[in-house]
Amino acid sequence: MQARTTLSAAVRAEIDAALREVDAALARRYPGDPGTRQPAHTVYVPADTVAADTPRAWGRQALAALDEHAPDPEAFARVLGMRQDLAAAVHPRVRDKLSREPVEDLRIDFEDGYGARPDAEEDAAAVRAARIATAVGTPFVGIRAKCLQAPQRDRGVRTLDVFLTALLTAGPLPAGLVLTLPKVSDPRQVAAFARLMQEFERAFGLPDGRLRFEVQIETPQSILGADGRATVARFLEAADGRLTGLHYGTFDYSAACGVSPGQQGPDHPVADHAKAVMQVAAAGTGVWLSDGSTNVLPVGPANQVCRAWRLHHDLVRRSLARAYYQGWDMHPGHLVTRYAAVYAFYREGLPEIAARLARYGADRGPAGGTGGDVLDEPATVRALSGHLVRGLDCGALDAAEVTAATGLDRARLDALAGRPPRRAPG
Repeated sequence: MQARTTLSAAVRAEIDAALREVDAALARRYPGDPGTRQPAHTVYVPADTVAADTPRAWGRQALAALDEHAPDPEAFARVLGMRQDLAAAVHPRVRDKLSREPVEDLRIDFEDGYGARPDAEEDAAAVRAARIATAVGTPFVGIRAKCLQAPQRDRGVRTLDVFLTALLTAGPLPAGLVLTLPKVSDPRQVAAFARLMQEFERAFGLPDGRLRFEVQIETPQSILGADGRATVARFLEAADGRLTGLHYGTFDYSAACGVSPGQQGPDHPVADHAKAVMQVAAAGTGVWLSDGSTNVLPVGPANQVCRAWRLHHDLVRRSLARAYYQGWDMHPGHLVTRYAAVYAFYREGLPEIAARLARYGADRGPAGGTGGDVLDEPATVRALSGHLVRGLDCGALDAAEVTAATGLDRARLDALAGRPPRRAPG
């Protein structure tokens, strides 16, 4: 029996035509996951102290700290408050990570960590940074130049110019090149930075959109403008498709909000508010979020190191639970607790997530999996798959164990997570 309808084909066509522009705008503004690996962290090192072997040196220092203060899974669990069984799985993986790939994303800093220098000195450091960027071997690498506010603008643009010119003259760009624009307060600053990227592309014959960048959220004006609008959402439009990340700047933002130094941290209410606005603005756009850092360093006597480790571990765990899958690390010792928290987060979720995905794939009803005591809809399945994909990307999980537990290979997981086919970062 054929179903009866009331609306005419002309009405349906009229509605379709009326919404065609909306469809295009939504597709442009909310393209979804970019399908590339997001680093678990960013390490920033002042431009005058960085070297091509800095990541390996940080890894060696982190391993030395691990061997001194948590040489086995039992000590690891005791220091970090981790379950013994989880520590037994995480501890060797952290050791391997620190030996193999201690730094995922290196940012050579010409801003707060570098300060004001004579022009000739900063020019030379920018040329040197270009050489390091091609030799360092981290999956992601780039610079943080000075901001586009009036006092630093000329110097910031010149450093960017010297760095990119040296990099592009020497050969192909690193696949994981990342440029960071700090202290942004107005969408026109983002648009100006995008214009600089466009000019470099034209000068060197690069494809349009090859040079992309991230923005640091360090001023209250980047969250709420004088007109009462959410400024950070306007940054994405101003970047014209070049924005890759929004990074929260813990201490600049907190200080600008009047938070006392002893209370400044990524878990303060002003930080939570700013990051919640960032999160909503970035949802569905393919722009990554990154939490900020802690300035409590794991140095000094053993009890002081362990306290700092526990604090950093708990802060990273807190960020992960709130879906901020990246953060900034300030010291080699932070690598220990960065990977400890990240690996534990992905590994402890594996059994339940794998079982739910296996049920979904084996017995899927119209609204999702019909087995077990949880009804998983497609949106939840995207989140479940995304959890495993991120765990695979950072090394917390192995492809073989995930496939064995879920019955799904990486391509299928990517598809369920809403990711396009995998491509190189860049």
